[in-house]
Amino acid sequence: MKLKICGMKYEVNIEDVASLQPDYLGFIFYEKSARYFDREIPKLPSSIKKVGVFVDPNLDFVIETINKHDLQAVQLHGNESPAFCEQLKLYGQSEETAFTADRDSQIIKTHTQLNRVQDDHQIEIIKVFSIKDEFNFEVLYPYETVCDYYLFDTKGKLPGGNGYTFNWNVLAQYPSHKPFFLSGGIGLNEVPSVLSFLSKKESKYCYAIDVNSKFEIEPGLKNLEFLKEFKNNIIN
Repeated sequence: MKLKICGMKYEVNIEDVASLQPDYLGFIFYEKSARYFDREIPKLPSSIKKVGVFVDPNLDFVIETINKHDLQAVQLHGNESPAFCEQLKLYGQSEETAFTADRDSQIIKTHTQLNRVQDDHQIEIIKVFSIKDEFNFEVLYPYETVCDYYLFDTKGKLPGGNGYTFNWNVLAQYPSHKPFFLSGGIGLNEVPSVLSFLSKKESKYCYAIDVNSKFEIEPGLKNLEFLKEFKNNIIN
């Protein structure tokens, strides 16, 4: 089981949280978020993957941000289409491979090499879907070949960071074999529920637990001791 800690913002806090060796650290590049990240990411251990979180972004902005911060993964938290995910996936390949794929799929791009993700920089694509008490899993089918993971979050007023869980029993109907992140209002109080979920068949393809607001002192500032306790209970 992997651990993703999202909504990082402050340099010293980022370094402290990185000392816990999570598998992913998330940085939100969405200006309307209280956790909007507009600074430099400090040097992190190579074992930690840096995730850029976006909401209905411009493709060029995503590419520029990947290159600027040397991101290893992109989390798409809006209404991004399968075609958008496909284009992003192509940009994560080498120039030669990308142009071959472009011809095959008849996708026309005018972006220059400067806007392209650095060659051989394979980007993991995480597509987010929001759930409350029910979910139509048919919406996943067009994304099966154009993203690496799904992330299931709580449907609320904000695109993430709403602070409460959705009905995880819905995932008993999960039809895919694609690994997914479980997210949405997970904190220390949810440890028993998470452990219970991980013992059930619906967790078969659960790849990672994603945490954020329930571990905050303020938006973007994480409580190190709470995170350490959670990791020891869930991951170790």
